[in-house]
Parts: sequence; C-alpha cells; structure tokens
Amino acid sequence: MRYSEGHKEAIRERIVGAASEALRRDGLSGVSIPALMKNAGLTHGGFYAHFENRDELVAEAVLAAAARTAEDTFADRNSLGQTLERYLSPGHLEHPEQGCVLAALGAEGGRKPSSVRKAFAEVARGLLRLVDKKLHPRRSARAPSDAALRLTATMVGAVVLGRLVDDPALADRILRAARESAPS
Repeated sequence: MRYSEGHKEAIRERIVGAASEALRRDGLSGVSIPALMKNAGLTHGGFYAHFENRDELVAEAVLAAAARTAEDTFADRNSLGQTLERYLSPGHLEHPEQGCVLAALGAEGGRKPSSVRKAFAEVARGLLRLVDKKLHPRRSARAPSDAALRLTATMVGAVVLGRLVDDPALADRILRAARESAPS
C-alpha cells in the first residue's frame, strides 16, 4: 500500500510530539521506545524507519518542546508581563509535559550523549534570546544582556524549585518572588 507524500513526515512528527510530552513528564530515562511508540499509536518495530537511534529522537523531541514553548509562552503578542505570568504559573509547575523543556529536563540533559547535549545547548541559547527579546524588543545584539541572563536563570530556577518543594503555598511564593524580581 502506497502512502501519501507527507505520510512518513506526519508519522515522524507524531512520534516526536508524543516523545516531547512523555519525556518532559517522565524524564529522559523514564520512557522506553516501545512505550513512546505505543503512546504515538504505532508499533515498536516502526521506530527505526524514522530514527537512527533513541538519542536522535530525544534530541528532536527536546527541540520540538522548546519550539512549542517559544510559540506559546514567548509569542510576539505576549508582553514581558504576560510571558512571566504564563511561565511562572502554577499550571506550568503542575504540567511539565506541556512546559519548558529546560525546567523539566535541563539537569538530566547535561549528562546525556553529545547529540542530546547539543540540543539542550541550542534550546538554552534560544531561551536566553527569547527573554532578551522580551526585555529589549528593539535591541539587535548577538549576545544576550546580563539582565536576560539573570531573568532566565531566575525563571528556570523558580520552576525547578517550585516543583521540588512539597508545599503549594511555598511554591506560589517562589513563583511570585521570581515574577516580582523581573525588571518592569
């Protein structure tokens, strides 16, 4: 049976999307290829028709997760305040599978093979650029400002800490403090 021209690419995107959510929810080592393929509604045997190995999929899923965050949270239509409200929200804490891949998996990413580390490095640089653009919309510098470095570290750190504490009130305080520390 012949498939349409875009069929293979659509299947690949479906696998990457399922992996993107599952990895952010369960961790980089917490999901097997058979489970990922099942979540995508496909068989394990079909995996190698789309990817050379697991690391290739993980790297692509990391990049896809970052692209989703960029499109949603950092969309041009969102002001800095709106971006911070979305990123530093209880919903982001409660749903890592839908949020920033750096806050969900960044610490794990640094211990993975080169291709995965490279994807995380690209995502980290991209997040710094997005934050810098929100802080300085008219600036066209190559390197992010120190203010963008501080704010990005605060944002990611606040989400990580908020997920770690076992106290919703403290988590809310962490998020609020991070929002209030941002330049106005």
